[in-house]
Amino acid sequence: MFNTLKLPSYKGQKWISTLLPKKTQNWPLGKVHSSGKDLSSPDGLVEQLQETLNENPWVWPKAAIFFFSDLHADTDAFIASLIASGGIKKTGAYDRQFKLTHAGRKAHFVIGGDCFDKGPSNLRLLRCIRLLIDSGAKVHILAGNHDIRVKLGIHAVNLNKDPRSEHFFIRMGAKAIPFLKEIQQEYLQGKHALKHTPDEQECRKRLFPSEDWFDTFPKEARGILSEKIIKKEMKRLREKINEFEQDLNKEGLDLRIAYAAAIKWQELFLDKKGEFHWYFKKMRLALHKGSFLYVHAGLDDHIARMICEKGIKHLNQQFKKHLHDEIFDFYYGPLANTIRTKYRDIDMPMTKQGNKMLREKGIYAIVHGHKNLRYGQRIMLRKGMVNFECDASVDRHTRKKEHIGTQQGYGAAVTIFQPQGRVLGISTDYPYIKLFQAPITQP
Repeated sequence: MFNTLKLPSYKGQKWISTLLPKKTQNWPLGKVHSSGKDLSSPDGLVEQLQETLNENPWVWPKAAIFFFSDLHADTDAFIASLIASGGIKKTGAYDRQFKLTHAGRKAHFVIGGDCFDKGPSNLRLLRCIRLLIDSGAKVHILAGNHDIRVKLGIHAVNLNKDPRSEHFFIRMGAKAIPFLKEIQQEYLQGKHALKHTPDEQECRKRLFPSEDWFDTFPKEARGILSEKIIKKEMKRLREKINEFEQDLNKEGLDLRIAYAAAIKWQELFLDKKGEFHWYFKKMRLALHKGSFLYVHAGLDDHIARMICEKGIKHLNQQFKKHLHDEIFDFYYGPLANTIRTKYRDIDMPMTKQGNKMLREKGIYAIVHGHKNLRYGQRIMLRKGMVNFECDASVDRHTRKKEHIGTQQGYGAAVTIFQPQGRVLGISTDYPYIKLFQAPITQP
């Protein structure tokens, strides 16, 4: 049934500072590597996985899929992950010094969302992704919650005041400041950098929601959001309004710099001639290859029904429409659940009925990131649906905060879906390449 196992060849390891596993192990089941949402026994999980695979034989992608997720502005982690995939050969220390391997020319590179935030450089990471695209690689970019939050937040600056969306900039709070500072350092230097920027009072007026927002927002949101969520949003906004200027000052910024940086961001990302205009234009909500559906966070019954009735193409079209024209409806509506669910009780539910609808469309496994893990990728069985969880905590900010790994630097991870019927989980935080294939066996 299966061809000879093909492992990626790591080319250019001397240019990265993290170690990569070289030997394989059957994907460990149970504990931190795999588990069933409703079943804790590894033996029981094996049985359920086997039953699932027998009931719905998987269709594997025609070309290899390299899945990367939650890069969070860490270019070094991305480059190390590209080497781990076997898709590139690193030829020098600079970002541009690489070339596609034979495997890379044939494969699809799927970036599973959350390129923004945390650091050290949003712009450098996007430029590196652009280099990968320009090299001829087939690159797919999925929307993550951090990407969309930044897009909606800065997009809202200087627009006509709409009580449903004018708070999105301040809603980002302190998380927006590193990116604003990055833009200031690269584009707003020199004594004339703020020449055409309004005074501080006017900048505050343009960045902050209107004075009557706390009265108008509940009226506009009522019927769409619950009273509990409305109160939570308003409480959060009051806190962030009170803290924003203080957080700016801590980083050596002020409201004029913040406003000028936001306008520059709009020029870079929203103008057709902007350097990064391609990024959101290329972004989609979901990718369907073989029996696998790739998203950032997960699904719920509403989205499953939409996929079943109208297909993935319609889902992505709705995403594009809402993102550009109906910001409020997207951010607070069911589409956004795909970029932020963690399958908590407070999230929209995914039931066996929803999974049944997905199977009718040939989707037998969901691949996503969003929920960071400590020991590489994990398999989760939810209501009979196999989930490959692939946020392996590669960015140095997350690793430092959660004390992951022995080093204070970046990590590397890639999940590879092979046409031969295998999934490889490669991570710096597990000594073996995790190997998943049918029939399911314990190591």
